[in-house]
Amino acid sequence: MMKLALSAAAAGLLRALLARAGVSRDRILLTEFRSVDWNSLTFSGERHEIDFRVPSPDADLVSELLLGGLGEAEFDIPGHIVADISTPQKPRRNPDGSISVRIEALTIAE
Repeated sequence: MMKLALSAAAAGLLRALLARAGVSRDRILLTEFRSVDWNSLTFSGERHEIDFRVPSPDADLVSELLLGGLGEAEFDIPGHIVADISTPQKPRRNPDGSISVRIEALTIAE
């Protein structure tokens, strides 16, 4: 298994997202993860784009567990705050019955 080199904020966000679905980690496949540094006049953090693929069976249910109430969710990531999180597009059903989702987030260092 290949290990990704993720920052503390990115790794914490990934763990928190997978945990909120409440299913075995092999039910949600990470297909891409991009993070870039982000700064404003008073804050510093990272902007993240995360692509997941949820395979059948139960792709609809698992996707809903992952995405339901995402914008209002609170995340426990030591040293970081999730300032913004959303799905920029609707989840997409693939020909094999799986569902692809993209999540975008902004984490701020405390």
